[in-house]
Formats: sequence, C-alpha cells, structure tokens
Amino acid sequence: MPRTGQAYGSPRIHAELVDDHDETIGVNRVARLVAAAGIEGISGRKRGPRTTIPTDRPKPPDLVRRDFSATAPNTLWLADITYLPTDEGWLYLAIILDAFSRRIVGWATADHLRTELPMKALEMALETRDVRPGTTLVHHTDSGSQSLSDTYGSRLEAAQLR
Repeated sequence: MPRTGQAYGSPRIHAELVDDHDETIGVNRVARLVAAAGIEGISGRKRGPRTTIPTDRPKPPDLVRRDFSATAPNTLWLADITYLPTDEGWLYLAIILDAFSRRIVGWATADHLRTELPMKALEMALETRDVRPGTTLVHHTDSGSQSLSDTYGSRLEAAQLR
C-alpha cells in the first residue's frame, strides 16, 4: 500500500521492500539504484520566500571568518532573518544572538522583509544588553539588502558596533 500517493524516495522504497515484500536489501543499495534510475521523491514541504535579498552595495569586511565563538558576553552578535508559515501567510522573524551565551538578545516579527524588521531586533538588543561605548562588539549578519541599508549601517555606527 503506497504511503504517500506513490511519491517515494529511496528511504520509502527501502521500507516498502523490506517491510511489505520481505526483501533483504540495504538502504544504500536502494539509494544507488534509485539514483541510477533517476527517481526522486516528492517533498511535501513548500519552499519559503528568500530572506536574503542581494544588493550591489559594497560589503563590509568579514570580521568573523566563520569562527562563531566568543570569549565574553557582548563581544559577538549573530543576526539573521527566517520565516514561519502561518494560516495568514509568511511571518518573518529577525533575531540577534549573543554568540557567547547563545541567548537571543533581540528579536522582532513582521509580515514584511523591510529594514524596519531587523532594526527592531537591533533596538531590542541594544536596550536589553549593557553595551558600553568603546566596547568591541562585532555584529555579524549576512549581506542582504536589509543589513546593508544606510539606515541599519548608521544605527550600527551610532551604537559603535563593528
């Protein structure tokens, strides 16, 4: 009996062969045979919207270089935007995470991807954390249009964040 309207990938084909037809075959062999036959499973999950919208603006230097560790609180913040499906459409969530404590220090939600969304998360982080002027705090984010906007950059500069 097909489990998902015959939208099978190699894991389901393997399970069907072993469970329902008492075949002795390894999952890796099934995966190889399925790939060789050009069979692909159908994903039931819809792909969401793009949250990183590229821009032609110059990108700031990557001060983190894929090292997301921090030796003290408020030395490295990591920011990103994601999306959540709801009955009314996509809900966008901007977060700022302190790399040392792994705590979310700022967040905001909206039904849009405009610069105001990450700005609200940044304002929350600046209000809730004790960031003193002169503190070396690196704010790392992707190179999307929201984080490279003049408004966002000016706010980072005003807060003396790198």
